[in-house]
Amino acid sequence: MEAGEPRIQNLLLTLKTAAANLALDEALLEAAEVGACPGPLSSSSPEPSSFQGVLRLWEPKHYFVVLGRSSQPRQEVSLAVCARDGIPLLRRHSGGATIVAGPGCLMYAVVLKHGFHGDGADPARQFQSLPDIQATHQFVLGRMAQALSPVAPRIVRTGISDLAIPGAHSPGSETRLRKFSGNSLRCKRTHLLYHGTLLYNFDLARISRWLKMPPRHPEYRSARSHEQFLTNLPVSRDSMIQALLRGWRANQPLEDWPREQTARLAREKYHPME
Repeated sequence: MEAGEPRIQNLLLTLKTAAANLALDEALLEAAEVGACPGPLSSSSPEPSSFQGVLRLWEPKHYFVVLGRSSQPRQEVSLAVCARDGIPLLRRHSGGATIVAGPGCLMYAVVLKHGFHGDGADPARQFQSLPDIQATHQFVLGRMAQALSPVAPRIVRTGISDLAIPGAHSPGSETRLRKFSGNSLRCKRTHLLYHGTLLYNFDLARISRWLKMPPRHPEYRSARSHEQFLTNLPVSRDSMIQALLRGWRANQPLEDWPREQTARLAREKYHPME
């Protein structure tokens, strides 16, 4: 790693409950805002201030539904079916549409300091923070696609904040893009949280069971159902994790995380909706 290059730490941690996992993403952002997100504890390690971000990877053990900050449950969720199946509903603090999370869906969250510099193919490129939201999507999703390209070529950034791959050809029709990653964003004064889903071995039929067709959708969807529109990235969980760690150069583990803040947020803000 060259001198002066921004550093990203990794946190490979799945907590026990859906509420705690959603709360941890926000707690990492809040800790970064106040300079309380600790760096490596080794005395030989760089000072925490030399780290400009955290990449967290986690995967739920149970299914749950997560609404975006402004999502309307009655418009987006099959509430009666979720209640009958015992599927909890929670609301995250970032935007975007409603998702189903669970086994076979790797979740990621990256907390970045505003002004984080890109590297790789274009080392001079700089991530521009607020108010250019489009630049934020372009930077993070571009890095995600580049990181995954060694194990999953032909990834395309499309829509507002989607990653997709070409689907199989059908006789007499063109190949259509199929989405495997949906993402959302939350910006604060000095840092941002960008998080999303990476489908790789998910039971896609469950999405159609628990979610309605979204009230708004990107043009490339072409009114396809969830099962026709979504797909699993054809990679293993371990290969995807290793590709993301390499792509973000997130070689240094975050050795502590904001436990008290996570517990408070899970208790006060992220409990399942009634």
